[in-house]
Amino acid sequence: MLIGSDAEAALIRDGFPGQRMLVLPRPRVEQALSRPATRSLLVTDCGYFPHAEHHGRSRLTPIRQIVVIVCARGQGWCETRAGRFTVSAGQMILLPPGEPHSYGADESDPWTLWWVHMDGLSVADFVHVAALTSATVVRTVPDMYGTVGLIAEAIKWMERDSTDASLLRAAGAAWHLLSAVASARSMTVGGTDGAIERAVTYLRGHVNSRVNVSDLASMAGMSSSYFAALFKQYTGVPAMAYQTQLRMASARELLDTTLRSIDDVAQAVGYEDPFYFARQFKKIHSVSPSAYRRHDKG
Repeated sequence: MLIGSDAEAALIRDGFPGQRMLVLPRPRVEQALSRPATRSLLVTDCGYFPHAEHHGRSRLTPIRQIVVIVCARGQGWCETRAGRFTVSAGQMILLPPGEPHSYGADESDPWTLWWVHMDGLSVADFVHVAALTSATVVRTVPDMYGTVGLIAEAIKWMERDSTDASLLRAAGAAWHLLSAVASARSMTVGGTDGAIERAVTYLRGHVNSRVNVSDLASMAGMSSSYFAALFKQYTGVPAMAYQTQLRMASARELLDTTLRSIDDVAQAVGYEDPFYFARQFKKIHSVSPSAYRRHDKG
């Protein structure tokens, strides 16, 4: 059950020494959401709370913004319809719009937070792409320095003023933040993300090697079926399709930047049979390797 008003009375929403907090006036929010430049994504609130002792919020009435909270130090918790979750340094909370929620600092080790609220037409698309539900709100920060830097950039522009130009620059940082979160598929696969990332790194470093799902699964210490499912969840494509993407990217580079024969290019990217390589290349690019090389590019 979510925290109620009695418990909320003991929580402090803001007012921490050294904090930064920007709240866009709601009439300005509505105005910005009606304009082409900012209606897709708009930063409505953002801030930084250092050592936020006794901090917390309880929203039993849902809000329409998505809330992103990054825990840089200390610990805390959040609560949704799906239950209560602990939050540690290096993790983030993604609270979907339209869902009641509560969150707060740990009593003995209060968190330091960077946070941002966002509204706009594209928020629903992000929620879908990131597979965000009330049960998947706590995730690993893909890049703490980069993530904090993007929120800090949004704060900088919101502090400057609330002109269209500043709101657009803040929205640019927010777009970057959401794209980084949505593309970090590892956040959705629990403690196995490290093994899958190592498999991805291996494939990138061995484009011309013969490898199959069984080999990759064995190196990860998993069954082939479990590995295959996790890999697709992580990258969005099956492992062998991902390997083909890497090989074709390398092939395009060789075709664009060298005069090597098609046979040599095929060998360089892991295809022993140049005819099979040509068929695979045409299947993906709709033209043969030779025709691709002849096309004007750049």
